[in-house]
Amino acid sequence: MNKIASLTPQQQDIILHKATEFQFSGKYTNTEINGTYLCRNCGLALFRANNKFHSSCGWPSFDADIKGTVTQLPDADKQRTEIICTRCQGHLGHIFYGEGLTNLNTRYCVNSASLDFVTDTQVKDTKEIILAGGCFWGVEYNLQKLNGVVLTQVGYCGGLSEEPTYKEVCTGKTQHIEAVRVIFDNDNLTLETLLQYFFKIHNPTQANGQGVDIGTQYHSAIFCYNQQQKDLARKVINLMPNANNILTTVRNMATFWQAEEYHQDYCNKNNNTHI
Repeated sequence: MNKIASLTPQQQDIILHKATEFQFSGKYTNTEINGTYLCRNCGLALFRANNKFHSSCGWPSFDADIKGTVTQLPDADKQRTEIICTRCQGHLGHIFYGEGLTNLNTRYCVNSASLDFVTDTQVKDTKEIILAGGCFWGVEYNLQKLNGVVLTQVGYCGGLSEEPTYKEVCTGKTQHIEAVRVIFDNDNLTLETLLQYFFKIHNPTQANGQGVDIGTQYHSAIFCYNQQQKDLARKVINLMPNANNILTTVRNMATFWQAEEYHQDYCNKNNNTHI
C-alpha cells in the first residue's frame, strides 16, 4: 500500500525526494521502547527496536534491518550508500560501515519521518485507513481496544490549510475533520472487520456531529487510499440494516496532519475511560 496521499510536505520531501530532516529533530532519535519500526510510506516492518542504538549522530540508528526489507544503492553524491524500503522504494537515509559502534559494525542512519513505530515486536506487515467518527479522543480510545490495531494517531484530515491547529479546526473554516490514523497488522485483522467495528463505536446516522459534539469537524467519514478500500467501505455500509440512514462519507485520502501531542492517546493519559 502506497501512502503518498496522506504524507505531509515534509514527509514527501524526505521519502520521495530524498531530503534529510534536521539533526536531532526526529521524533525517534532517542526512543528506547521495545517494538518495531515500519516504513511510513507502505507499512512494511523494517527494523526491530533491539537493533536500535545511540550513535550520537542525531538520527535514529540501527545495526541491522529485518532481512530483505531494506535495499542499498549508490547515493547521488557518489560518496555514500543510500538505503530505501525494498517494497515501495521510499528513501530512508544512509548506511555506514566500520565505525565500531556495535559488534555488527554497521549503522543504518534513518530519518524519523520515514518511519512509524509500533510496540508490537513480531509484526511483519501492516495496512492503514483513516477514520473519523466524532471527537477523536473517544474514537481512538475505542479503536485501540481492537485486536490487530498496532498504532493509532489522532489528527486532522480532508481540509484546505496546511498544518492546522486544533483551535483553527474547531472554527470549521479549515474544513478539516477530526480523524484517527489506524495502522493494523494485516495478518491478524482484516479491513472489513475493522470497518464493521468502527460503525459500532459511533453513530453514523447523526448529521453534523456526534452526540453533544456538534460541528463539521465531527463528521463521520472514511478516508481511503485506493479503490479497493472504497469498494469495501461501501460494501460494509450497504450490508448494514440501517444502510439508507448512514451519513458516513467515503472519501479519497488526504494529507493527515497529526494533532498536537496533548491530544494523542488522550483518554489513557487522562484516565478518561467513559468516552
